[in-house]
Amino acid sequence: MKLYSRRQFAGAITVISLLVATAAFGLGYIAFRPKSGQNSAGTGVEGQQTIQTATGNTESLFLPADGAAAGALTGGTAEDLGVQLGLPAASGPNYSLDERESISVYERYNESVVNITTEVVNINWFLEPVPESGGSGSGSIIDTRGYVLTNYHVIEGAYKLFVNLADGSQYEATVVGTDPQNDLAVIKFEPKPGINLKPITLGSSKGLKVGQKVLAIGNPFGLERTLTQGIISGLGRPIQKDSRTVLQNMIQTDASINPGNSGGPLFNAQGQMIGINTMIYSTSGGSVGIGFAIPVDTAVRIVPELIKEGRVRRGWIEMEAIQLFPALINYLAQSGKASPVEKGLLISVLRDGSNAAKAGLRGGNQAVRYGQSTFRVGGDIIVSVDGQAVGSIAELYTALEDNKPGESVDVEVYRGTQKMKVSVLLSEQIQER
Repeated sequence: MKLYSRRQFAGAITVISLLVATAAFGLGYIAFRPKSGQNSAGTGVEGQQTIQTATGNTESLFLPADGAAAGALTGGTAEDLGVQLGLPAASGPNYSLDERESISVYERYNESVVNITTEVVNINWFLEPVPESGGSGSGSIIDTRGYVLTNYHVIEGAYKLFVNLADGSQYEATVVGTDPQNDLAVIKFEPKPGINLKPITLGSSKGLKVGQKVLAIGNPFGLERTLTQGIISGLGRPIQKDSRTVLQNMIQTDASINPGNSGGPLFNAQGQMIGINTMIYSTSGGSVGIGFAIPVDTAVRIVPELIKEGRVRRGWIEMEAIQLFPALINYLAQSGKASPVEKGLLISVLRDGSNAAKAGLRGGNQAVRYGQSTFRVGGDIIVSVDGQAVGSIAELYTALEDNKPGESVDVEVYRGTQKMKVSVLLSEQIQER
């Protein structure tokens, strides 16, 4: 038997250990090496789970806050949902579904929003007419022939109109039709041959919900095609525009709307136009999160008539009426002609032979003076027209807003203390520009 020293024995053990370790490493590499064409999963930016495709691109698998519901609806991921909604594929940074909705709406429609500038005429010290730069606003291209929908107050009093497109070109425009009562107008420019305009399709404002996401595109302070985002904060808001006009069913939003946004479109998340941005409530002149848009259903109803007739034909009751006010109510009480109501319209003058006179309504018979105004008392007091309570001239305009000349409406009046109802054939309302 051959004996080995301790040093020889230790050396042999070391060599054997190295051989075993090398063999184990080789077997492990053969067993677990990646196969050709197989994808490898890992962790992407900010801990999001990603997948490496065969082309080397990394796609996000993260879901939005309601990702479970989205996956259940589509049988896949947020990427699948985005494809089904027609949203652009995210390239470069990972975009959330909400971001991709906003990007999609802007990319599809920003070129359909125009910047409208105006010129007005003023009188200088020598009593000469001098053209000056007027205001500016926004508008939506609604037809490939160059028709643009905007607010009436954007073009009111303008001597010249100019439409500025996304490519920087400018065209002079003309007024096609106006409706001051709804603060809407249609103007038109002639695009150069070969220019393909991208009109915005008018959607519907029915079925809107408070909390729904909305987007506004416009030209605030001349910053062309600016996108802002918010939610619907309220619905059905009546907003008094002036002493004779109440804009009905306004959409309230916290999407930032500033001077220059007027006339621009308000979209839902799918890119459907649901309103026309019109005004803001502000003590500073800038946006404080309270903006209002005219429902697009109003535009859908009147735009064809504006293009065809240049105005909206509405019915009217031919009369001069005075809104009841405290001093008048006190005078009537002291003169023995006390009013049974505190809100209503006192008929001052009726033209002989008018439809209102033929219907049996009565005007005043005693002239009185209040301040600089002279009117007659003793006539009927109107409290309701076409089923709507009427307590002011603005409410009378609102009650007749969707009635045409030749239609008949029920009018409720007080004659003394007796309440009566008469049917009145409407005449045509004269539109004041």
